Formats: sequence, structure tokens, C-alpha cells
Amino acid sequence: MAAEDALKPFSRRVDPAALGYGLVAFMSLTMSQAEPESVHEGLLALPEVVEVHYTTGDADLLAHVVAMDTTDLHRITKAILAIDGVDRTSTAISLAEVIPYRPRSLLYRLANG
Repeated sequence: MAAEDALKPFSRRVDPAALGYGLVAFMSLTMSQAEPESVHEGLLALPEVVEVHYTTGDADLLAHVVAMDTTDLHRITKAILAIDGVDRTSTAISLAEVIPYRPRSLLYRLANG
């Protein structure tokens, strides 16, 4: 592990809910394998898409999305479906965060052997 890669940007500490984006959703995206670049660029153009991972299973990507409300989420979903190469989405709305992002636990484990 390279030490210079261990710290991520401070923007990770920003709470989207404090900015008016209190709805959190996770979208599974099925995409055309022939056009991954257009999908990546299209997702990057949407500020409400805060994180995306390649996944195994039925979906190709898992996107962490924030929205102001369900109407806003519908707008975001339509924008994602309009991206060239996105074939289908499936959305799960988060009801409550049970365990927040917690890399501190890993740091303690590594520091204490």
C-alpha cells in the first residue's frame, strides 16, 4: 500500500443532506459493454452521482446517488437512462444509514497489529 494513496479528498466529509440532498439511493445499472466510456462520461456529468463501482452479478455498475426528493430522483433516473450505453436501471432507496463510512476502524486495526 502506497502511503500517498491512503488519504482521499476532504470532500468525502461533505454531508449531502446538509446541502439539501437528503435522499440516498443505490442504482444498479446494466450497460452496453461496447460503450463504457460514454457511460462513464455521462455519469460524471451528473453531480448527484457521487460514487460508482463496477460489480459482479446481474448489473454492471452500482451508483450511489443523492437527490432532494423522489421527484428529483426520478429526474436523475431519466438522465441516467438517457446516457448512451445505459440499458436499464434498478433503484433501491436508502431508508437509513446503519453503519456510516468508517475507514478509521481499518486504521486502528493496522496501527495495533
